[in-house]
Amino acid sequence: NGLLAVEACGHENYDLVLMDVQMPVMDGLEASRKVRQLPAAQPVIIAMTANAMEGDKESCLAAGMDGYLSKPVKLNDLRETIISSVQSTEPPSTSTQP
Repeated sequence: NGLLAVEACGHENYDLVLMDVQMPVMDGLEASRKVRQLPAAQPVIIAMTANAMEGDKESCLAAGMDGYLSKPVKLNDLRETIISSVQSTEPPSTSTQP
């Protein structure tokens, strides 16, 4: 459930969380908001959901998720979403070389 996801992220540092949107106790949107409030290192959060209606992706991103996949998930789509989400959360390079 979403509450357990939040608790896990508060106790462990995860690089990536695949967050279901529809979970008991606390849904994935609220869980993502709560994870974003934690003082711990922030994971990349990708929504994995059967919700594929207009506005669902935007709701997930507004809740603090970094990416969105609708089920059924295809391996190549998962790979591409992970790569683009990680790249978008990396800090800019501080290299001093031209």
